[in-house]
Amino acid sequence: MYATDRGIEEFETRRGDEQFAATYLADRMRVFVDTHPEFEDALERFATWLARDDSSDDD
Repeated sequence: MYATDRGIEEFETRRGDEQFAATYLADRMRVFVDTHPEFEDALERFATWLARDDSSDDD
């Protein structure tokens, strides 16, 4: 595990069994960017990547 993965690991450990709507995640991302505007570019890139990730669609 890379040092940068610690937050991902914590998220998975604490919230891994939960299910939530994409609208909830989008709202939390907006709150994060409002609180930490210096991360806006990275979060926008991540959101775009998630929005365009069609590999997980069940066909």
